[in-house]
Amino acid sequence: MYSLSQSVRMKGAAGEPLPSPFKGLTKLEAEFRRGELSVVAAAGGTGKSVLAINLAIQSNVPTLYFSADSTAATQLSRATAIITGHDAKRIKSQLHADQFDEYEEVLAKRWWQRFNYSARPTPAELELHLNAYEAVFGIYPHLVVIDNITNVDAGGNGTAEEFTFGLEGLCDYLNEMARETHAHVMAMHHVIGDYSDGLKPIPQSGLKGKISRVPSLILTIHKEIDGMDSRTLNVSPVKNREGFEDSSGETFASLDFNTSNIRLEDVEEEVVF
Repeated sequence: MYSLSQSVRMKGAAGEPLPSPFKGLTKLEAEFRRGELSVVAAAGGTGKSVLAINLAIQSNVPTLYFSADSTAATQLSRATAIITGHDAKRIKSQLHADQFDEYEEVLAKRWWQRFNYSARPTPAELELHLNAYEAVFGIYPHLVVIDNITNVDAGGNGTAEEFTFGLEGLCDYLNEMARETHAHVMAMHHVIGDYSDGLKPIPQSGLKGKISRVPSLILTIHKEIDGMDSRTLNVSPVKNREGFEDSSGETFASLDFNTSNIRLEDVEEEVVF
């Protein structure tokens, strides 16, 4: 046990916010702090993975991304588009045509950002890759992304009750991972059927499996589409131990989603109360 003065020396990097490209979320005091677990929840196809890959690439921090929900071709195309500003569909076509030489140099500079593409990773696999990262680079990643949390094979998901308790236990495990490694662990998650269209604010109660007890930060995302291939992602802090929260989801920061280069940028006058 530690006294308060000893705790000053024990804190390490825990609590330090990652550099965030999302100023609207920062204004709402929603920060991605090292040593803590966050959950990002939204309907399928709304933009959970887009938010995660933008945080990783734009913040440019040491990252370990478990991409169970998206293939290597998809994530590579998205990451390259975010870095270069080029069209993601064109990049993907070049990748499949083995005409990717023009991007190799810029991607080689991101050697500290690593991806795992197992479709059904186990907790043991998560630990193995975390420890391998630390063995190679001498530090744990500052950001760990679990995309999606329901893709992690934690066992015991035969019934609805087992599914819920399994998710809670998995959140406890990921929270402990964040504490021990001083990484910010971000887990993507789904929402219940009432919010499956992704078009209205999602409250904290809208998360599938009721797993809101453990995470320090929970963000939900709903989208606006203007009919001209333009999209806005509205990100609501529905739980936030370190700052502002609105469990209804009605308060959000708005991000412009450029569907060509996959970049997210703050919308002017982005915070909506």
